[in-house]
Amino acid sequence: MRVIAGRYRLEERLGRGGMGVVWRATDQLLGRGVAVKELPYDETLSAAEARRQRDRTLREARAVAQLSHPHIIVVHDVVEHEDRPYIVMELIEGGSLADRLATSGPVDAAEAARIAIALLGALRAAHASGVLHRDLKPDNVLLETGTDRVVLTDFGIAQVQGAPTLTENGSFVGSPEYTAPERMSGARTGPESDLWSLGALLCAALSGESPFHRDSLGGILHAVVVGDIQPPAQAGPLLPVVRGLLERDPDRRLDADRAERMLRAFRDTGRTPQAPPPGYAPTVRDDAPRGRPLAPPQDIADRQPPGPAADGPVPDGQREESFLRQPTRRVLVAALLVAAMAGAGVSAAALLRGEGDGDGGPTPTSSAPETPATRSASPSTSAHR
Repeated sequence: MRVIAGRYRLEERLGRGGMGVVWRATDQLLGRGVAVKELPYDETLSAAEARRQRDRTLREARAVAQLSHPHIIVVHDVVEHEDRPYIVMELIEGGSLADRLATSGPVDAAEAARIAIALLGALRAAHASGVLHRDLKPDNVLLETGTDRVVLTDFGIAQVQGAPTLTENGSFVGSPEYTAPERMSGARTGPESDLWSLGALLCAALSGESPFHRDSLGGILHAVVVGDIQPPAQAGPLLPVVRGLLERDPDRRLDADRAERMLRAFRDTGRTPQAPPPGYAPTVRDDAPRGRPLAPPQDIADRQPPGPAADGPVPDGQREESFLRQPTRRVLVAALLVAAMAGAGVSAAALLRGEGDGDGGPTPTSSAPETPATRSASPSTSAHR
């Protein structure tokens, strides 16, 4: 067994992902169990490049350590051992939401609402401190055994206000099935991007998979950016929340406060919450533009089918029609699909901007955790130039 920083004894590998390896460990000084995340180190980098990478990683980890919320993983320590960075976190005894879905199947609307309310609290706390999670998905939501406490974990690709990002220009790191379209297109992102991810996660909790699940990266990108969005029939009374979170125009997307009020209304009454009024735009800002809109700004409401009545049941098996289309990007999507099928290692953002040199490179990969045991990190899909 390895002991790092003279204190933390690594005992069992709990999971491995694109952003590191997570170990069950013992803090020998305090005599308690902890989770230790060993961050990746690229031996092909020069000494200066490796140092810059470690500095950026540790800077972000220290920023996340400032977050204090019952539904956010607690970071106890950040250490370096033999030039490798490690993050020491609380050990959550229990599996992830992904584990639950794999073993027990989808959850009901009440449980999905409970999980989403907890995650909204976590996201609000992070956003208030200038931290965007950027990888919200079932693998990164832990459910504590005994208490069923919901814990948001793995801030490995988080963006911290005022700090350099971990990823390089021209690359995309994340989980495409849960990534907001504005991130895919390389536009400026904000807290609303995490809320899109929450909408996709809600769908997965209710139906067992993301509504953007496809057999290829190209298919996923098409579904996220331009395809018809079809919430699962199981959304039922939570359909107005799902539709509001999966609004392609980030300025018209449900904000955290409104989403939580709607979820609490359902939790307290069991009735379908009222959808936002036409023209709802909670996140419109007067500062720098985001770039080309991802959705037609005038006719979104006209394209959406009417939501269910505030007190009316949703018929079993009802599946909403697509509520957003964007046929003007067919040529772009065709190019994206061709590139994806050809295995070109061009970033999603570059493809969606019409860039990319087609020079090949590694194909998108993902590494599944070794066990369904407790973990504080999970794999992310990466596409690099």
